[in-house]
Amino acid sequence: MKYFWLFLCFFISLSSVAQTKIKGQVIDFDSKVPIAFASISYDNKKFNADWEGKFTIDVKDIKIPARINFKGYYEKTFYPQKEIQFITIKLVNDLNEKKTEIYTDIEVNNIIKKVIENRKLNDPEKRLENFQYKNYEYVQVTANPDSISSKIDTIYKKRLLRSPIMKLDSTNYKFKKFSEKQHLYQTEKVNLIQHHQKQNKETILATRMAGFEQPIYEYLGLKLISYSVYENPFEILEIPVQNPISNYGRRLYNYKLIDTVKIEGRSSYRIYFEPKKLNTNRLRGLLYIDTENYAIAQAYFRIYGVVNINATYTFDYKKEFDIWFPKNRKFRVSKGNNHEDIKILGGTIKFSSSLEEIENNNATDHAFVVIESTPFDIEINKKVEISKPRVKIEIPENSLKRDNEYWSVFKKDSLDKRKLRTYTSIDSLSLSEKIEHKIFLGRKIINGYVPISIFDIDLRSIVKYNNFEGFRFGLGAVTNSKLSDKYKVAFYGAYGLKDDEFKFGITPSYLIHNNSETWVSASYTDDISEIAQTNFVTDSRRFKIYDPRPINISTFYNNKMSSAFIESKFLPKTSSYFGISHNQIQPLFDYTFINDGKSYTNYTITALQLAIQWNPFSNYMQTPVGKIEYEKRHPKFSIQYTQTLPNLLENDFVFSKLDFKTYYELPFLSGQKSSILLQTGIAFGDVPITHLYSIVPNNLNRDAILQRITFAGKNSFETMYFNEFFSNKYASLQLKHTFNKIRLGYKINPEFTIVTRMAVGSNNKNNQHIGIGYKTLEDGFFESGVECNKIFKGFGLVAFYRYGPNQLAHIDDNIAVKISYYLDLGF
Repeated sequence: MKYFWLFLCFFISLSSVAQTKIKGQVIDFDSKVPIAFASISYDNKKFNADWEGKFTIDVKDIKIPARINFKGYYEKTFYPQKEIQFITIKLVNDLNEKKTEIYTDIEVNNIIKKVIENRKLNDPEKRLENFQYKNYEYVQVTANPDSISSKIDTIYKKRLLRSPIMKLDSTNYKFKKFSEKQHLYQTEKVNLIQHHQKQNKETILATRMAGFEQPIYEYLGLKLISYSVYENPFEILEIPVQNPISNYGRRLYNYKLIDTVKIEGRSSYRIYFEPKKLNTNRLRGLLYIDTENYAIAQAYFRIYGVVNINATYTFDYKKEFDIWFPKNRKFRVSKGNNHEDIKILGGTIKFSSSLEEIENNNATDHAFVVIESTPFDIEINKKVEISKPRVKIEIPENSLKRDNEYWSVFKKDSLDKRKLRTYTSIDSLSLSEKIEHKIFLGRKIINGYVPISIFDIDLRSIVKYNNFEGFRFGLGAVTNSKLSDKYKVAFYGAYGLKDDEFKFGITPSYLIHNNSETWVSASYTDDISEIAQTNFVTDSRRFKIYDPRPINISTFYNNKMSSAFIESKFLPKTSSYFGISHNQIQPLFDYTFINDGKSYTNYTITALQLAIQWNPFSNYMQTPVGKIEYEKRHPKFSIQYTQTLPNLLENDFVFSKLDFKTYYELPFLSGQKSSILLQTGIAFGDVPITHLYSIVPNNLNRDAILQRITFAGKNSFETMYFNEFFSNKYASLQLKHTFNKIRLGYKINPEFTIVTRMAVGSNNKNNQHIGIGYKTLEDGFFESGVECNKIFKGFGLVAFYRYGPNQLAHIDDNIAVKISYYLDLGF
């Protein structure tokens, strides 16, 4: 018995001095971003959190406080409690300290400088003349079932002007059961990466995509993060960011030397970097830098914000070439601290938002995307032959037809039973719900067509409205590949109730070269057109449920046009058009054109037209169905030249026109975006008013503001009245910035855009145009406004104000209020 009491006393005394481990994480109070390597003091000991802000404390006495410090923040003191196993420490910015620039230590700054200086010696694409390797890449949309609650919740759904209604929500329960059996989505590919004398090419050797016989080709060009750690700008979620190992990046980031470690037997500096503005969502990460050649031996990148991103790069040291060559790349993206949907690749990958039912922790918020790619069969400085080097990605027909035996080689994780179930389950789901057909249909609709048998019905031709024709009803279509891949016939017919006239057109086309999508066509149309309108024939056709500007237009001309033309994508990164047209023109308003002492009320114009759209920064892939622009980058350029042909087919006037347009869009990781549109044109010679420039006006000539309320255009001048200005040369500039949606409640989530537009122009032959009065733009035209779009069901309001030399005498005449509408088809 005495031994029992002796043991009990020993146990009690041991327990009294036992230590309890408490884990925690240090984060920013406002942004919730982890604070890396924060200083922690406890019981006269000092240590640092890791680069994710995580730490562990051995608690001896709960009466001893722990202190957390980090430069730029107020100190935080807390008392560890044994019953709390994990604690989150939120540090608050010291506003006085925040104003002071925090500089990088000289030692680590010199290391980063040497990394930048030696980049050409360490980047395989810059250092090596030739190399090629095969690469296995696996894309997976999945969720961890353990992180999802299986509880069936009670939620209260808000209703407009009514009391909330209670509902049972089993979303989490169903989602957990689903994700326990399989991944949400997956796709695999094997590609050949080739590099030869600064040229790069990717050839798809094999691909399969759950649920699809034919892949979504845009997926195969999916580049959520840059392949190379040396690339600048670095690309994340198709958005460029400044690389921390670049000259400009050194101005944006702070660097901290943590320690020196061994990788493959070579010493490497371990350096942490973070943005100087700590609340921004720029990159944070760890760089492992070879101490001898200053190459990147390993890298970890993270972003915290509207999305949470983790990326890991590992490398193999090739001793014979003294270079670190890519070994593995992992990328993970999950939803961050936002209420908006996250869309990647134009919405192809989407995380649902909890915006509409904020009370419910949306199950799909637990979903995340994982990409892992592993090179193999690496060949360095051996002969490499690149076929079709102008095409960045090529997808041969046979790459779509690999059997299971081919893929069995790449079964990396035999324990992942959900992987095989995903293919079989989603394949059957695709068949039952016709997912592949829906995507095919979506691609047609976004271009304005609905397929019915051998025809694609033109949605734009069904019903229209303008002040001249009134309601215009019609039917248009084009034959599709079910009839023939080599030829097609487009046609339409329409009738205006107000002008009581029938219009029609027909365009047969023949494909003369498949890979370059070169079509030769002939066309005849008898229709009306808006005066002084500039159309770039190479612009892509996008579906609109309505075209707002023509609703208010009353000045048209009838045009009987016969034409022959060629359209092609033969030149790299371009769409081109060359054609000749014969136009018999009759203005449908009071107008006479005086030229060489002769009066014209009707006239004939025969002209050549050459147009090119050049997207130099975009990348294209060659697929079995043609070229696809899979990386749509800016700026983009369009140029168009028109020349009338003297003494040919009764041409009445000699003139030429040169039109130019460039568009630049800059997206931000926060979800905001800015854009610039510059457009200009000049006409030489004797040009009738039907072919001058009106610079896209969109305002009715009425007295009261409310009487002028109509639909806003996309890039039109909202305060400029129709037929107010005409020019034979002009330049216009439009600047926009779109902010994130503002959550007001009950699906009212407006998106604000600030806009400024300006234009300048002139017309030195005003006395040629009789019957229509107008002004010129030598002094310039200026307007600015705010767009409040997508307030409810796609509808919004915009307001613009006109100022500058062409401002009108009455204040209300300078104000334009319009209704906007954005249709989201979900494709």
